[in-house]
Amino acid sequence: MEELTIYVDGASAGNPGKAGVGIVFFCEGKKIKEYSQYIGVTTNNVAEYMAVIFAMQEALIVNVRNITILSDSELVVNQINGVYKVKDNNLFRLYKQVQHLKNGFKKFNITHIKRTGNKEADKLAKQVG
Repeated sequence: MEELTIYVDGASAGNPGKAGVGIVFFCEGKKIKEYSQYIGVTTNNVAEYMAVIFAMQEALIVNVRNITILSDSELVVNQINGVYKVKDNNLFRLYKQVQHLKNGFKKFNITHIKRTGNKEADKLAKQVG
């Protein structure tokens, strides 16, 4: 695999509440893997960041160095891309982890998509939260 397109979502039932992440991996337009995990009681924004981190870690584990992440979290995407400042201390720690993980990639893109374009990852995140 040369490149992955990864749809990510985080969800919490309440804010904070029981939370989960959902991730769907595509290679050359074909779904190759789904991942979901309960991550405990936390906020929706922390869950969104954790989904990005899990996706990045998985790509590194399978030795893929070119990824595009698609997320419906405008906040997380814009913070990672440097458009918004990270003011929350909990999110700042996760932001720093993403910035560190980015060093493992030749190509890293994260793009905001509409919620309607992220239904599979959303479903996975909500089923475990």
